[in-house]
Amino acid sequence: MRTDYKHNGIMWIDLESPTKEEVSGIVDQFGVSTMVAEELLVPSMKPRTEFYDSYVYVVLHFPSLRRSHRPIEQEIDFIVGRDFIITTHYDIVDPLHKFSKVFEVNSLLDKSNMGNHAGFFFFYMLKKLYKGVEYEVERVRHHLSTIEGDIFTGHEAGMVEVISRAARDLLNLRQIIEPHREVLRTIEAEGARLFGEDFMPYLRALSNDYYRVHNHVMRNTESLHELRETNNSLLSTKENETMRVLTIMALLTFPLSLLVAIMEIDSVYNPIKGQPYDFWIVVGIVLLLGSSMIAYFKHRKWF
Repeated sequence: MRTDYKHNGIMWIDLESPTKEEVSGIVDQFGVSTMVAEELLVPSMKPRTEFYDSYVYVVLHFPSLRRSHRPIEQEIDFIVGRDFIITTHYDIVDPLHKFSKVFEVNSLLDKSNMGNHAGFFFFYMLKKLYKGVEYEVERVRHHLSTIEGDIFTGHEAGMVEVISRAARDLLNLRQIIEPHREVLRTIEAEGARLFGEDFMPYLRALSNDYYRVHNHVMRNTESLHELRETNNSLLSTKENETMRVLTIMALLTFPLSLLVAIMEIDSVYNPIKGQPYDFWIVVGIVLLLGSSMIAYFKHRKWF
């Protein structure tokens, strides 16, 4: 599906799951390379940037939790010239959709605060997209706050799976956005040739936005590691306490069971068997020894 926008003499063509006919129209209208046109028809494996005489071709992937419980990659292809920008994606990208609404409002109100070439449109699009990534990271951070509160509720074993899912989300977020570093570095190094030296501060601002988002992910990753260590310590302490109780019970019951078993031996020389009240004598001996052992364990502060 093709959607056309125009503002201040600059064209924005947005393609969602484009057809061959739509891509052919782009080639004829803007002189896009056939190699780039072929790339628009199928998703790309990894982000990259390629500079041509009159435009730059950029492929970036952004994470989204909108339709899933884990971050998924949404690819956006940008073709940015001086007076046009083409975006291609294969799914609805919420930040880009919101940007289109802002673009339409600016066009209707005839506002001219979005710059005098398409590079500024690319700049504002990426800022909106990185803001969307920050929102995804903030959702994970809120989840970590919930985990932090639940760790001390006595459900350490159940928290292992919850923490693992949060770690998976943060790992996926980092893996999706980390390739942006090289792409932005290339655009910043060669962008002046296409957009002019006065546009360089905007390209550096994009790099700053990326590093801010990346640092946010890394800070949450460090917090997750601390929560995992805390949960593992609590779980280990709880397991050690359980093992200690079971060990004490074994120490308490085994000697008494052995004593009762010995007294039950059918022997001529058994001094208790056959005596009056022999059952109660055995019970009394067991209770006395059990009480003595419990007193000794308490004295040693074993429980």
